[in-house]
Amino acid sequence: MVSRFSGAILRAMLVMGVVVTPSVLISDVSMDARQMAALVALFAGMLTFVEYNTAAPSLIEFRDAPPFNRVRLAMLFATVFCLSVMESGSAGANSLSALVQAIGHLIGQSMDFPYSPVRLAKLMLAESATPEQVQAVRDAAGLAYLTSLISLSVFVILLKSGSWPLRDRVFNVWINLPTFDPTAGDLVDRLERDGRINIALGFLIPFIIPFIVSVTSAGINPDWMTASQTLVWMMTAWAFLPASLFMRGIALGRIAEMVRDVRRAQVARDRSATSRASRVF
Repeated sequence: MVSRFSGAILRAMLVMGVVVTPSVLISDVSMDARQMAALVALFAGMLTFVEYNTAAPSLIEFRDAPPFNRVRLAMLFATVFCLSVMESGSAGANSLSALVQAIGHLIGQSMDFPYSPVRLAKLMLAESATPEQVQAVRDAAGLAYLTSLISLSVFVILLKSGSWPLRDRVFNVWINLPTFDPTAGDLVDRLERDGRINIALGFLIPFIIPFIVSVTSAGINPDWMTASQTLVWMMTAWAFLPASLFMRGIALGRIAEMVRDVRRAQVARDRSATSRASRVF
């Protein structure tokens, strides 16, 4: 109980730290924006604490299947931190912000090719956007997208190396998938179907969002989108959500494979027991 409580406190503090990172690193943030960030951080921390301190969660998935959520949190923090450092250079550049800006500029240029997610992110801006605003969105999108790809690669490596799920832990589907109803149809089929849907959505979202924006409006106001905190959180969500869906889809496929292996082993044991019983009689 003490271990669960202390772990919930630590996770809540980490989540709160991620939320307030832009308002801490970016100097030109208003006092109202800082207070709003603190309020959102408090709410996110309380939600995380409640979810991890209870015996069975209600919203957070893979609570007892580390390091799935740790990789996602690290990806979120890395994206927010890098974008915040890059935006902090607009008020007063230092060596770290200049380095991140140079890396973001290089990545944005290399990923800015026809039909790429970075090119489509630029198209969300209205036609009144200046070249500097377009470059800011491109660099932020490229840096955020690369961070999400690296994090996704890390999770795939952990999965292939056998580090997820951990072999010394019993994977409980009901605890780790609280929003998943295992009674509606065959468990393996539903896991595989949901996994494919998540992977498909993770692939399509970076292309669908710009398309919806361009169809439903003349584009996003560049002055609003290139505001420091807005740009950080928009590009973070734009890159984090698809990568998170990819990870969830891959994880569901892995769980389906585990359940299938358990069923095969059970069938083999039943056949072996039946064979031994028939030899006895």
